[in-house]
Amino acid sequence: MDEMLQLSPYSLDRDKKQKFLLEELIKLTDFHYENCKEYASILDAFGYQNKKYSSIDDFFPLPVLLFKEYELKSVNSIVKTLTSSGTTSSKVSQIFLDKQTATLQTKALIKIMQDFIGKKRLPMLIVDTKSILSNRHKFSARAAGVLGLSNFGRKHTYILDSDMKLDEDALNDFLEKYRDEKILIFGFTFMVWEYFYKPLLKMKADVDLSRAILFHSGGWKKLENLKVSNEVFKKSFFEHFGLRCIHNFYGMVEQVGSIFVECEYGHLHTPNFADILIRDSVSMEVLPHGKQGVIELVSLIPRSYPGHVILSEDEGVIMGEDDCKCGRKGKYFKVIGRLREAEQRGCSDTFRA
Repeated sequence: MDEMLQLSPYSLDRDKKQKFLLEELIKLTDFHYENCKEYASILDAFGYQNKKYSSIDDFFPLPVLLFKEYELKSVNSIVKTLTSSGTTSSKVSQIFLDKQTATLQTKALIKIMQDFIGKKRLPMLIVDTKSILSNRHKFSARAAGVLGLSNFGRKHTYILDSDMKLDEDALNDFLEKYRDEKILIFGFTFMVWEYFYKPLLKMKADVDLSRAILFHSGGWKKLENLKVSNEVFKKSFFEHFGLRCIHNFYGMVEQVGSIFVECEYGHLHTPNFADILIRDSVSMEVLPHGKQGVIELVSLIPRSYPGHVILSEDEGVIMGEDDCKCGRKGKYFKVIGRLREAEQRGCSDTFRA
């Protein structure tokens, strides 16, 4: 992994990537089988302990729901615990990180983000409240996202107060101070729309975001109910504030570090050390490119818990591989939405007034 993280994150073609992933996933599966009794019990129940793996399709994916039911970990030296967000259940996923996994997550995130924004740390607006980081040892998915992305900025300015009201003075001061520089903005999708975009429309002063790069992520469910698609989201920011450079990204707390960022052509991309499969929701067979099904996520980062192969509750479709117009290698895909019976969840949906 250390050697892999020295490479450009989207540099491996299919054959090289699949060979690398297969070798590393076998090692990871053996490690988690030997060190996590719950994971071992699951593999034993399904007859996977003696399985010969010939491709990444062969590994048994843990449903993300299991991380809400069990404390799954393969090491004892835990330095940080992450928790997921849920809107209809009191149960949350608990993800246990040791120093090695936390370090790998940081390194992986750095490689991915630098591919899109470069190596220079930019003045940064965070569409959230600073109190989200109050507990430094146990983070929600939302807090983990804020903390992770904040590493790529400097002069951090949180522009929401504890009531999720836009601090117009702080925003204006920031934009005036860095009016000749490129800036970075981060927030969760619904919050960016509801607590940033809408208040901006009501501000009397003209707001110029033409030099900004906006990264956002989180559940789209609330925006879909408001008839706000990804296309409408982008168009609205560009037409009103000149913000052209917008990157949505997909990921979840169960595999923090392996984020899938949207390129200039609107495609979510898989880096060298992670991949996705699309499975039929009934037969669990792997589907070919272009067919819609359940998203399975593969990552080489989780070392402290068996989250290297997980089955999400999202539906998606792989659009292609190694041939996106942006030039990045690997599979590229889009997320369709939540499975019909799945719990609605998402970092940006967690705030309730």
